[in-house]
Amino acid sequence: MTPTLTFHGAAGCVTGFCARLVTEHATVLIDCGMFQGSKTLKALNYQPFPFEVGKVDAVLLTHAHIDHSGLLPKLMLAGFEGPIYATAATRDLAAVMLVDAGGIQENEVESLNRRNQRRGVPPVEPIYTAEDGKAVAAQFHKVKLGEPVTIAEGVTATYWPAGHMLGAASIAVEVGPPGQTQTLLFSGDLGPGGSPFVDDPDAPVGVHHLIIESTYGDRERTGFDSAARRQQLAEEVRAAREAGGPLLIPAFAVERSQELLVDLLDLMESGEVPKGDIFLDSPLAIEATKVFQARGWKPGAQTNPFEALKPSNHLRFLSSPGESDGLDRLSGWHIILAASGMCDAGRVRKHLKRLLWRKEATVLLCGYQATGTLGRLLAEGAPRVSIRGDEVRVRARIRQLDAYSGHADAKGLVAWAKARNPVAGSVFIAHGEPDAAQGLKRRLAEAGFAEDRLLVPALDETFLVGAGPATLADQAPPRLPPRAAGSLDWHNQRAAFQLALGEALKAAPDDADRERMLHVLRAALDAYRG
Repeated sequence: MTPTLTFHGAAGCVTGFCARLVTEHATVLIDCGMFQGSKTLKALNYQPFPFEVGKVDAVLLTHAHIDHSGLLPKLMLAGFEGPIYATAATRDLAAVMLVDAGGIQENEVESLNRRNQRRGVPPVEPIYTAEDGKAVAAQFHKVKLGEPVTIAEGVTATYWPAGHMLGAASIAVEVGPPGQTQTLLFSGDLGPGGSPFVDDPDAPVGVHHLIIESTYGDRERTGFDSAARRQQLAEEVRAAREAGGPLLIPAFAVERSQELLVDLLDLMESGEVPKGDIFLDSPLAIEATKVFQARGWKPGAQTNPFEALKPSNHLRFLSSPGESDGLDRLSGWHIILAASGMCDAGRVRKHLKRLLWRKEATVLLCGYQATGTLGRLLAEGAPRVSIRGDEVRVRARIRQLDAYSGHADAKGLVAWAKARNPVAGSVFIAHGEPDAAQGLKRRLAEAGFAEDRLLVPALDETFLVGAGPATLADQAPPRLPPRAAGSLDWHNQRAAFQLALGEALKAAPDDADRERMLHVLRAALDAYRG
């Protein structure tokens, strides 16, 4: 039979990557990620898997980030008992990240159920628990970069460095009998190269089908080299110090937090920025830091840049909620790193709620902000936001530093794809919002790739991936409304409308005008209802 490839996640959006490869003898998932972003997207995490879990023989995991690994415990609970192949660092990081993800769900569901009880709404269950996140670790099998691993009959996988984060890999999957094999290369998340922390991306030359991410497919960025990005960070820190208030950095707990801490400590030690207290307020980041200290050895440099990340006079680790709450009493200059990087979960929301209204405070966004997240709203200049149901005015300095993103930009993605030539079949452009995916498609066409072989899959589309160009085999019923993945959903629009209504009511000259405004809105609602 001709192998098929179905995209069950990160198709039309950045998060939730999951590709299902079906061959004559096996069914293999490449990643099993959690959707992040708008509430409409996150609702997909609660739906049943759109495939028969019992037929899945193995999972090939590119890296530990939750948008690639976050539904593995759910897969286990649905009946998957097979192996999950990953590098040693990915295995160790996933072990702490999945437990944390389960714990967050338990806490958020507990809080939601308290509110639902008051509303008379039935209780809900978490997708999985911390204990489930711990249990799935037993299914991980360690692989080494560059060493082929037999996954099933007629399926072999080889992991290559992706340069995205510690342990991240691109995966070349060979399918078919000896002498008739064809290679599908999954990029995973690709790094920009030149990092002092991880090796540059690499992968084989000459593949049949290429599956490439497109997070920054429509954008070029500067300041990738370590010296340039340290200089940019130093400028932001000095400006925040001058503003007189705290610097809050919403940082992804794994990789970004550790890299930022290394550079912040070095900058303070060298005198390039003022010395001050740095608080790492993320239990997950603290646990992940231990993995970086154990697994962060970089052979080319003969060093582990993360060895210095230990509590000190300047760096303090806050594990307990009480320690985190104690930051409320601090004033003046200090730095807080708290998850999550997109501001849509974790302790950072608490800090944003108390700091956003203060004009002397600075919020520094250091990673990709998906559509519909609080981080994206702040990056786009929202004057007011809603956090945990409360309206907060944004007066703080909102800054963005793309140089610390772990993703290659459009130029880097094109260069990596060209280095894989010749590509005998098709190039699938995934893991990007619609504009980014289409932007990369245009750039790849300009770089010489045949336009009719550049495919941007939709969610749950299935393709025949034989020796020639891929062809569409099946389009499943849509799980998302059109463009829901790449634009603000109705939840975002409702929150924005409520904020705008509040502003308009406050600005009205008198109560009579306010009553007229509400009457007009009520009439429009009644007319809509028919």
